Amino acid sequence: MDLLQSYADDEIAESPPQNPHSQSYDQNPSPDSSPIRTLPSKSAAPKVDDTMLALTVAGGAARAQSKPLDPTQHLVGFNPTYEQLWAPIYGPAHPYAKDGLAQGLRNHKLGFVEDASIEPFVFDEQYNTFQKYGYAVDPSENSYIGDLEKMKERDAISVYNIPQHEQKKRKLEKKKEKMEEEGDEQDVDMSEVENPSTDTWLMKNRKSPWAGKKQGLEVELTEEQKKYAEEYAKKKGEERGGDREKAEPLVEKSTFHGKEEKDYQGRSWIAPPKDAKAANDHCYIPKRLVHTWSGHTKGVSAIRFFPKHGHLILSAGMDTKVKIWDVYNSGKCMRTYMGHSKAVRDIWFSNDGSKFLTAGYDKYIKYWDTETGQVIQTFTTGKIPYVVRLNPDEDKQNVLLAGMSDKKIVQWDINSGQITQEYDQHLGAVNTITFVDNNRRFVTSSDDKSLRVWEYGIPVVIKYISEPHMHSMPSISPHPNGNWIAAQSLDNQILIYSTRERFQLNKKKRFAGHIVAGYACQVNFSPDGRFVLSGDGEGRCWFWDWKSCKVFRTLKCHEGVCIGAEWHPLEQSKVATCGWDGLIKYWD
Repeated sequence: MDLLQSYADDEIAESPPQNPHSQSYDQNPSPDSSPIRTLPSKSAAPKVDDTMLALTVAGGAARAQSKPLDPTQHLVGFNPTYEQLWAPIYGPAHPYAKDGLAQGLRNHKLGFVEDASIEPFVFDEQYNTFQKYGYAVDPSENSYIGDLEKMKERDAISVYNIPQHEQKKRKLEKKKEKMEEEGDEQDVDMSEVENPSTDTWLMKNRKSPWAGKKQGLEVELTEEQKKYAEEYAKKKGEERGGDREKAEPLVEKSTFHGKEEKDYQGRSWIAPPKDAKAANDHCYIPKRLVHTWSGHTKGVSAIRFFPKHGHLILSAGMDTKVKIWDVYNSGKCMRTYMGHSKAVRDIWFSNDGSKFLTAGYDKYIKYWDTETGQVIQTFTTGKIPYVVRLNPDEDKQNVLLAGMSDKKIVQWDINSGQITQEYDQHLGAVNTITFVDNNRRFVTSSDDKSLRVWEYGIPVVIKYISEPHMHSMPSISPHPNGNWIAAQSLDNQILIYSTRERFQLNKKKRFAGHIVAGYACQVNFSPDGRFVLSGDGEGRCWFWDWKSCKVFRTLKCHEGVCIGAEWHPLEQSKVATCGWDGLIKYWD
């Protein structure tokens, strides 16, 4: 027993002092029960100094009691007190105050500013009223502040609410002052002054409100000021009419590259060879490259064979030049025509080939003499011409039609140089003009994705073709028999429309396989009508059979876009192509 007692005494001595407020489990709640004696438990864990932990927890609790809640935090890790919940908004230290927010009463460098919803006009009204009369409305309490006696005298009016009798007084005072200034000292009845039907009112109001204004005296400018004014006016004129000045026509010139312009018999270099005629009517698909013409420094946008004979080929370049090449003999460039300041968009021969038209991005259309290289006539409307055509009738070779970028088709008389007609129905830039029905009508296509048929000379659409599935058609070519037109659609297919009375789509004929989306690749027919040919955006030339609509052959012609393809009018198996690589190629 002595050993047990000594063991218990050692444990009691080692145990820490108990909290006097904590309830002892050894206390006996009942006086009759005997005390329960148990041995205290002994922990096997090593002793840990938790002094720093207790201090950290105590410091955090103290900071939590004094620190307000941060409104940006989404989670509170303790139960905040009432003071913490209603403390001012916690925020960073204010740049103008060393004490930060100064217990939340400083959100401005001069103190605390409360948010108030008040319109600028109402604020100005009350501010000016207080400055003038000494009272104003308090927006926070719906009451008045300032000189209340003066407010009662004036019935609480503001500076913007002037009573009617006061307005009349002011008007009369102004009129009196005006009369005194004019030196009119005679007695005037004020009722007459205010009545517009009296002569007094007419006499006093005969002048305009600006009659008494003094105008600035006109002073003669110095030489330096005059020079500056002229330079400024010139600069402004250039800014306003810059496009017109930039689009001024260049001085046209032409260079002949051949040996001689006339041969020993006196025939011109453009005269067709007498033995040039078609061997038969049957056309064949070309297989190999025969000749390449390279002379343009930039891409070639269009090519045209000399009408009926094809012994010369005309090309429009993006280098602003137009060139004509020999096809039958030397294969060289015969003449260069220089008259545009920007890329040439389209070219077109007259029926006999002695003259041709050019349309450039410099907004000018020029009518050239093929042989001499002289410009016969120049036309412009200030807009870019996208397509030019002459009326195919022999007696109307003086009629020029041009599709413009401003949605119009303009008709000129070349002899007089006057505009004789305007066809204005399209909703986008006009891309093509194709004569059909023995040249009595013509079909136009536009960026508005529609086809319109016009009676020649009458600016009223007789047929309008537009469907939701249609795309823009930048190239159209008539079939040799005149009953059909082929339209290059930008959804990578060639559509066929009849040129008879109904002008409807032939759903059975559709030519596809090539990629032309985004490019105005030229579509064409062979002279016998058996084949359809077209360039594409990948430099190939495609040939389809007209009856079966199947692809007959493809030729890799150019690097880049093959924009133009023309079948020779007499040679049955000869085709010329042009591309954006600046080359013109001849295939057999």
